[in-house]
Formats: sequence, structure tokens, C-alpha cells
Amino acid sequence: MESEDKYLVRGGRDSMKALRGLAVCLILIFCLAIGAASSAATNVELTFWSWRTEDIDAYDKFIKVFEAENPNIKVKFIPFKNTEYNTILATALQGGTGPDIVHLRSYGGMEALASAGYLMELTEASVPDLAKFPKDILRGASNRHTGKVYGVPFAIQIIQVIYNKTVFDELGLKEPTTWDEFLKLCQTVKDKGYVPLANGGKDAWAFETLFGGVAPNFYGGNDFSDAVINGETTFKDARFVYSLGKMLELRPYMPKDFMGIGYTDMQMMFAQEMAAMMIGGSYETATFERLNPDLKLGVFPVPGEKAGDGGYVAVYMDGSYGINAVTKHKAECLKFINFLASLRYGQMFADELSQPAAIPGVKPKHPVLAEMLSLANEKSTPHLMVVGFRFEQPSGSTLLQTSLQAMFSDKLTPEEVASEIHEGLVKWYKPFQK
Repeated sequence: MESEDKYLVRGGRDSMKALRGLAVCLILIFCLAIGAASSAATNVELTFWSWRTEDIDAYDKFIKVFEAENPNIKVKFIPFKNTEYNTILATALQGGTGPDIVHLRSYGGMEALASAGYLMELTEASVPDLAKFPKDILRGASNRHTGKVYGVPFAIQIIQVIYNKTVFDELGLKEPTTWDEFLKLCQTVKDKGYVPLANGGKDAWAFETLFGGVAPNFYGGNDFSDAVINGETTFKDARFVYSLGKMLELRPYMPKDFMGIGYTDMQMMFAQEMAAMMIGGSYETATFERLNPDLKLGVFPVPGEKAGDGGYVAVYMDGSYGINAVTKHKAECLKFINFLASLRYGQMFADELSQPAAIPGVKPKHPVLAEMLSLANEKSTPHLMVVGFRFEQPSGSTLLQTSLQAMFSDKLTPEEVASEIHEGLVKWYKPFQK
């Protein structure tokens, strides 16, 4: 029979073994918990708000490329209705929330958010590829008073005449080199049963696009735009008034009852080959080819009165990518922004969306886009109101659009349009107040 002491010794040994086992289990659980917490801490989801509902599939592809190289960062693309985006974004940012990555409107749309302190400043130290962007392109993502940059530009747009090559070949037409040749070409197209220009006037903003394609070739391109932006002249300048009068010469070649023709009607009229030409932006290329894959497109600038005059295409930066100033994931946001600033991303953007990327060095594979960029490199001028006068209210764009609608409806003369624009802008544009 074993003694009581022996039982005590054996019991004590068993207890010690149990305690040691329990301790090991606790240590393992603790280590696993730390590992799980550490893993959770390194997995971040960034929200990316946009107004580009039509580009969801493309951005999903772009994001997958980024996530494959940054597996601990997930990006959630959330697009809103184009016309509601500004209000939704502003409301969220004012409330101290909003997305981590912000799809920014250009020029005044960006500056308003930056001035309110809602955006993080981007520098060449944080985004080295910014050093490669031309200053004219960065201006659309910068505060005009301080020069600080708040966004990485994603696209530029170019305004010119887009035409149907098949119709031109059928009618034996060539690209015009003077304004008179252009008007005669329009008359020939009309005589053959086609609508020469698909441009309509129901949507006021479409008139600003028409203005961008035509007016610079008669007000003097960069000479006038530089002077008026610097306050060395005003919109009452005779050159500007003259350019508005030249726009009216296109009325006989626009669709019947063109003031009732909306933007989507314009697109369908051209895509269905009812119209031979449309003065529009580079963003139309993908839409036209989606609506009619058999279209053969060509482009040329609106010519001036003499051969060699005019030939300007209006150019503007279309938007940028920025970072919410109160994001909790600054480092991860900067990783994503640097990806969006890279040449590789710019090439993907151009190839996938058939738009001219703003990132320097991108070479579009699409031949029409390449031709548009060639025109811009040869002779470009700022899309005037967008670039220079969209920073406060009433904006130059609003004034121009509504007054052009009135002019094309014979309610205002070109002189009265110029006066209305000047009187609206002088309320806030300091160079005009001198």
C-alpha cells in the first residue's frame, strides 16, 4: 500500500504538468491573437468615389492590377450619378467623412474643395511622377492662388471636327483648309441628303463645346486667351465678338429644329450615319464606336479664313485623383495615387477607355486618338471658360452656355452675348475690376 506522501508527490507532479500545458496553450492562443490582430491591421480597404458610372468595368480592371501588387490594400470603387456627385461628395466632406480617394472635377471644381481644406496636398516628394506633368495640365488640379497641387490628372480632352470617313469617301470630300471650304463642304453634304453637323442646342453645355471647336480660330487662339485671362483685355474685345458671329454661320448646317436636339440625339444622329460631322470632344470616340462598331472616324481642326490660319483645337484637363485630407490611411492612399500617376496606368487608361491620358509619355494605340493628340501637339489652345473662368459664380461656362442658347435663338446679338459675359464675370474676376 502506497503512502499518503507518495500520493501527494505524484499529485503535485500531475498538477504541475497540467499547469505547464495550460500555460503553453495560453501562450499559443495569445500569439495567434497577436498574429490575427497584426494581419487585420495591415489589411486596409480604401473607398474611391467617382461620377464615372460608365467606367465601372474599366476601373475594376485597373484596381485588380494594383491589388495584385499590394495584397494588403483593397480598393472599393463607388460611382454616383454624374449630376448628383458634386452634392453627395461635398456633403460627406463637410461632415468629416467621405471617401479616401476622391475623383475630382477640374479647375474650379477642384479648387473649391482644396480651399475648404478637404484635400491633401500632393508634392513631388509624395508623388514623384508629378514632376513629369506639364504645368498647363497640372493647373487644372492646382490652387490658382497658391500653386499647390491636390490631384493627379487622369485625362485631357481635345475638341475638333469628327467626321465619317465613309460618307466623305462616298461624296469625294477632302478635309477643308479654309473656312469658306468648310462651309462649301457643309453645303455639299446637305445637298446630298445628310445632316452636315450633328450639333444641337437643347443642352446648353453642348454649345460650349461648339464654341471650343470654332471660336478660337477667329478670336486669335492663344493671343486672345492669354490676354483675357491676364486681364489685358475683356470679352467685349472685337475679336471675341467676331468669333461669335462666325459661329452663327453654321446654323444652316445644323439639324432641323436644332434647338430641340439634345446631346444623346446628337450622338445617335452621328453614330447612325445620318450626320456626316460633329464638332465634339475626344471623349466621343469610344461612344461612337460602341454605338456603331463599323464607323470609320476621321478628325480635323476647324480652319481659319485663310489657309494656315486657325487650325486650333481646344484642350482642357478633364479631372484628377485626390486624397481626402482626413483619411485614416494616408500611406495606403499615397501608394494608390502613385499607381494612378504612373506611365503604366496611363497606358492602361488610354487603351481601355479610348481617351487621351493626361500622363506624359502615353502613346494611344487607337489611331483616332493618336491623330487627335497630334493635332493638339501641332496647335492647341485652352478651352477658354473651363480653363480660365470656372472658379466662382457666375462661372464663365454658365454665362457662355446660356447666352449662346439665346444668340442661336435670335434673342441676343454677338455684342450682347459678349456684354452679358463681361458683366457676369466682372462681379468676381479681379483682373476685370481694375
